[in-house]
Amino acid sequence: MVDALQDFIPPAAFVQVTKLLSQDTLVVKIKKERKTRHGDYRRLANGKHQITVNSNLNKYRFLITLIHEIAHFEAYKAYGKMIRPHGFEWKSIFQRLMLPFIRPEVFPNDILPLLALHFKNPKASSDSDPVLALRLKQYDTPNGKTFIFEAPEGAVFRLYNGKLFRKGPKRRTRFECTELSSGRLYVFNPNAEVELINE
Repeated sequence: MVDALQDFIPPAAFVQVTKLLSQDTLVVKIKKERKTRHGDYRRLANGKHQITVNSNLNKYRFLITLIHEIAHFEAYKAYGKMIRPHGFEWKSIFQRLMLPFIRPEVFPNDILPLLALHFKNPKASSDSDPVLALRLKQYDTPNGKTFIFEAPEGAVFRLYNGKLFRKGPKRRTRFECTELSSGRLYVFNPNAEVELINE
């Protein structure tokens, strides 16, 4: 399975990733796109551990997601299951595991300073960091989608499930949006990807 990762991560990261994955009890699976997550980690009933990562991620986001999930595995091994999923223990392990990759052989120069800043206090998702998320998106295959924070207030957009919303004002960190069919209000992460609708 580790060899299959060569197609999904920057070439200069492969040797280091191979070292991190040299665990008999850890299984990595590459999945089709999931709309609600880039990857996940879980302990299986048989005592093994599984990491999944979406296949549609660009190689830089794929690597960050993979290391994020490996950090969950390492945190579980070191501290057990009673810690907070994205608490101090996980953050410190994620920082340590990610450090060897934050170099110009692995990431483009325009991403490096944003990564360095992000990893001073990593969030539960790189999508929670709008500047980093937008920069990483520049390396995606074009998909016709827009981040909500890029859309003008009042714009109508469609989600992956077909529901239509109108973008409203920004609250502290999220945007208040109205579902057109029901009139209900929802709040959206600024980096949610949506399809803009021309009215």
